[in-house]
Formats: sequence, C-alpha cells, structure tokens
Amino acid sequence: MPDIRAFLRLANLRKLHFGVLILVLVMLMMTILPLPTFLLDLFFTSNITLSLIVLMVCIYVIRPLEFSIFPTVLLLTTLLRLTLNIASTRVVLLHGHTGTSAAGQVIRAFGEVVIGGNFVVGMIVFSILMIINFVVVTKGAGRISEVSARFTLDAMPGKQMSIDADLSAGLITQEEAKRRRFEVMHEADFYGSMDGASKFVRGDAVAGFLILFINLVGGIVIGVFQHGMSFSVAVKDFSILTIGDGLVAQIPSLLMSISAAIMVTRVSNEEDIRQQTLTQVFGNPKPMGVAAAALFILGLVPKMPHIPFISLSFVVMGLVWFVRKSAETKLESDVKEQNKLAPRAGADSPEPDWDEVVSTDRVALEIGYGLVSLIGMERDGLLISRIKGIRKKISHELGFLVPTIHVRDNLNLPANRYRIYLKGVVISESEAHPDRSLAINPGHIKEKLSGIPCRDPAFDLDAFWILPSEQEAAQRLGFTVVDASTVIATHLNQVIRSNASHLLGYDEVQQILNRLTRVTPKLVEALTAGAQGVPLHAIVTVLQRLLQSNVPIIDMRTVAERMIVGWAKSKDIDTLVESVRVAIRQLIVYSLCGNDKQVPVAVFNPELAQILHKSIQQKQEMGERMIVLEPTLTERIYSKLLEYVHKCEVDAMPAIMLVADEMRGLLEKLFSPGIPTLHFLSHNEVPDDRQLNVLAKIG
Repeated sequence: MPDIRAFLRLANLRKLHFGVLILVLVMLMMTILPLPTFLLDLFFTSNITLSLIVLMVCIYVIRPLEFSIFPTVLLLTTLLRLTLNIASTRVVLLHGHTGTSAAGQVIRAFGEVVIGGNFVVGMIVFSILMIINFVVVTKGAGRISEVSARFTLDAMPGKQMSIDADLSAGLITQEEAKRRRFEVMHEADFYGSMDGASKFVRGDAVAGFLILFINLVGGIVIGVFQHGMSFSVAVKDFSILTIGDGLVAQIPSLLMSISAAIMVTRVSNEEDIRQQTLTQVFGNPKPMGVAAAALFILGLVPKMPHIPFISLSFVVMGLVWFVRKSAETKLESDVKEQNKLAPRAGADSPEPDWDEVVSTDRVALEIGYGLVSLIGMERDGLLISRIKGIRKKISHELGFLVPTIHVRDNLNLPANRYRIYLKGVVISESEAHPDRSLAINPGHIKEKLSGIPCRDPAFDLDAFWILPSEQEAAQRLGFTVVDASTVIATHLNQVIRSNASHLLGYDEVQQILNRLTRVTPKLVEALTAGAQGVPLHAIVTVLQRLLQSNVPIIDMRTVAERMIVGWAKSKDIDTLVESVRVAIRQLIVYSLCGNDKQVPVAVFNPELAQILHKSIQQKQEMGERMIVLEPTLTERIYSKLLEYVHKCEVDAMPAIMLVADEMRGLLEKLFSPGIPTLHFLSHNEVPDDRQLNVLAKIG
C-alpha cells in the first residue's frame, strides 16, 4: 500500500509539472505564431473566467495560507494576459483594416457594445480603469504586501518563542510544535512572495496602458499608409479594436489586483470575508441606527430626493431591528445554557452526606460562568485537554503522579474570573477573556496596544487582552499572543510546579516505592525493612525537600541507595538531604544547564562569605541550625541577589549561587522563599566534567 500511494503521489506530481510545461509552451506559441480569431475569443473568455474564479477563492478563503499558491497563480495569469496582448496586437495590426470583427467577437463586443462604439468614451472608460487599477488598488496592495512581509519577518522570533513555551509547558505535542513552526515559516514565505508578486500586478497595469497607446498609433499608421484608409475611418476602426483589446485585458487585470488586495488585507480568523463582514460591519446595531437617522434627516431636507433617502433609512432601521432581535435570542439561549449548569434549589434537593463535607481536592480550578465555554458541555473543551497535557508532562518531568486537577464552575465568581486551589486554599487567581487573546510583552517592546491592560498571571509580564482582529498586528510588533485557555493552563502549570512539594504525600511516595520494588526489590527492602531502614516520614521529607529546590525525583534508584548509606551514618534530615543532592549532582546540574559544559554561577566575596559563616547559630531547643543576620545586611544581600537574578533572566541563563557545602541549605531557607528562581549549589554538587563560569561576585 505505501508503494502504491507513493506511485500515485509521484504520478500527480508529474501531471502538475506536465500541465505547467504545457501552459508555458502555449504562452510561447502565442508570442510567436498568429492565432485564429476563435482561439483568441476562447483564450480571452478563459482569462476572464479564471480571474473571476481566483477572486471568489480569495473572498471565501478563511486564512491566507490556505491559498498559498496564490503568488504563483498571480504570476502565471499575468504572463498569460501579456501573451494574449501580444497575440491580439498581431491580429489587430495585420487585419484591422478589414473591420471591427478582425480580432474576434470578444474584442469587437468590448469595443462596440461596452463603450457604444464611441472611441472617446472608450478612452475615458479605459483611463478610469487604469487609474483605479494602478493608482488605487495595485499601489495600496503593494504597500500592504511590503509592510506585511516586513512585520511577519519581525514577528517570527516571538512566534517561535510562543511555540517553544507551549511545548515546554505541555500544552502541545512535539508534532503540533513542528506543524506550527512550519506554518510560521510558511507564512513568512507567503508574504515575502506576495511582496514580489504585487510588483507583477503593478507592472501589468503599466504595460496595459503602453500596449493600448502603441496599438492605436501603430494601427492608424498602418491603416492610412499601407492600406489606403482615410484617417477618420482608420481612427474609428483601430481605436475601437485597440480599446476593446485593452478593456478585455484590463478587466481581468483589475479582478486579479482586487484579489491580491483582498489576500494581503485579510486577517487570519475562523470566518471567511463574507462572515466577517456580516459580523463586524452589520453585527452592531448602534452605528446602523445612527446611519438610518442621518439618512432620514437628509430625506427631509428641501430639494433633496426624499423617496430614496427615506425609504433606505427605513430599510436600515429594519436591519437594526433584525440584528437586535437576533442578539436577544442568542442571549436567551446562553442564559438557558448557564441555568443548566446552576445547581437546582427546592424541596427535591438531596440531603447532604459525609462525602460532601470531608472531600477536599488536592488541586482544583474554579471558573466563572463566562469561562464555561472553555470547558465544553461534555467536558471536552480545549481547556480540559490542555490541563490533561499539563498533568501528564509535569508528572513525567518531576517523577511522581500529580493528583487529578478538578475543574468546576462557581457562579459566585465574576464572569471572567478563575481561582486555583491547593488543598482547599486559594493559591492564586486571575481573570481571562474567552473572546480575546492575551498579547504578552517579552519585556523589550515599547509600543502599547488598544486592548485591556493587565499582567500575565504566570510570569508577571505586561500584557494586553486584545480582540482576534488585532492578533496579527500584535505578533508583528513582537508580542507573544496566546488564547484564554492557554493563559489559564500556563498559570496552572506554574502554580503546580512551584508547589510540587505540597502535592507529594505518603500515598504518592508509597506508589513510587511500589514501582521501584518491581525493578529493584532488594534495594527497596534494604531501604525500608527492619530497624535500620529509613522511616517513611524521612523518605517523604527528603523527597519534598528536593522538590522545594526544583530538583526532580526521577532518579529514585540513586536517591534510595544514598539514603540507605546516609541514614546509617546520621539521622539528621538536613545532612541526609545534602548527601542525596551530592549523589544526584549530575541530574541537578543537567536540569539547570542542560548539556552545556560550563556552569554559570555567582559567588559571595570572601569577606561576605566569612560574615555569613560566622552568623550560623544552633537552636538549642530544636537542634536546628540557622543564619542570623542584621536586618539591614539581609536586605542589602537580598537586593544584590535580585539584581543578579534579573541579569540572568535578561541573558536567558539560570541564576545559580555557588556556596560552601555547609551553608547551601541554610542560605536556601533564608533567600529562596523570596527569590524562587535562584538556585543554591554547593561545591560538592558540581560534577567533575563541568567547568565553572563565575559571572558575578556578591559583596
């Protein structure tokens, strides 16, 4: 079967190449050999038909990339039109002295019927067509193509960053990321090709005017001096022929120019241009009501045509009534759908039981009624699928199964508000607009957008909630544009990762040990069995400490081996954690720096390191160690660390502090709650095959 499909694809490709070759040969023959009049009529009619088909395709296409072959079609139709001009010029100059039917019925019809046989009227009509095509349509379309190509290229880095962010957050798969990257490159190629193809349309308009002038002057000279025609007859016959030839070529040219203008002015949406016009132009009754009132007032002005203005005002008012009625009907249907989701109150309500009282979700998401559409009536909406992807990706990366994320609606919340709960406590909340997209400023863009200003809930960046029609412009400026479901899912992803240690409990650790038992049963037996085994609470605490430091627990075999050895030497949890970290140092550094052999770090200068070392004190009642500093000194160190973290974020590098072994855990407890993106690394945790790159000294 694969061989047959490959053969069919190859056959179709060869047919396409063969068809293009035939078209090129036909155009070459038209420039060399004289064509009979019936073929000229057929080709001119086919040219007009093809232009109409292309125009209809441009009107009904939803996204410009769905008609990505359009620049090539534009080039081929332009060349076909020019070769037809050459063929018709030859016939007009050779046989024009025989009458207005010498060049076929199509040219005669356009020369006599369309302009009434009056060459002066024909020249005026042709000139108006030239002005519309050259000055208005092609010039505007060419400028838009140029700007679109430049903005699309400028927006490529932001779009690539958005795709990479969605991929890393688990919102899309690797195949979806490849497809979206291909679309980004395809879009840049398309607008670049359109920028060049618009020059063909502009040149075609200029060529049409020059061909008309040459045919008119050449025909009069040939008719008078070679065929002995009177000057008036030659002017009449050849002007009708040349103007008919020019009109029959310029009308398809105008149609193709309009098609190009429609394509470059389109904004990607889920609707074609007809649906967008009905929604955006005639969807709001207020502007139409004002227009109807203005028409009615104009109709009452003396000496104005009362009937057209007043009758049209009543037509517009009828349209206003129809739009309002449709909006009310839609609102009533939406309210009915919302009422279905609301809990019913009455005598038939069931009595509460213990399941309703004691059940507390580990992770929950509550949304207002305005966001219910993101879930879907059958819980198959885009937000649900992205939450499932997030849970799967986080579980794979952290090393334990993240609890099920329960999503429910809360009618007490504002319409576009949502809350994230962790063990029944609100951890974070924000708002999202399902009918808008969030344009996130990466930090270097100075321009402001016309949407609703806000802060990105996941990364606390400047952002704007914009309409779908403004997405293209925002992406060209460099903004990262995501939809409402992606915003909520990314926020949820950030909250879960930063609170992963709170989601790991005894049941989750027992499941981890059960899975490890199937692989290495003796190791788990040595870890947990007997009086010398590590207690379950100690294992849970160590794993939670690792997750607090953003260290994944995917290498449980190494963790278990080191805990067995460390627990036999010391029953101190802090010492056990540091021992485990040294054992999995390759994993820790890899999670921070990847495969880069150089580890960028900052260090304390010797004077400050000595002060910190002397500030270590032991709590007598609990036996815990801690660093005790003066408040002003702590504040100064904190501000210096913040500056370092900000510099690392700008340079797209991990923020790592390299400290002494005995101080790593103490400094992490002191500063990590305020600076969660700062990682403290001890000297023993740097693998031998990695090199240190000291970026800053904190003093």
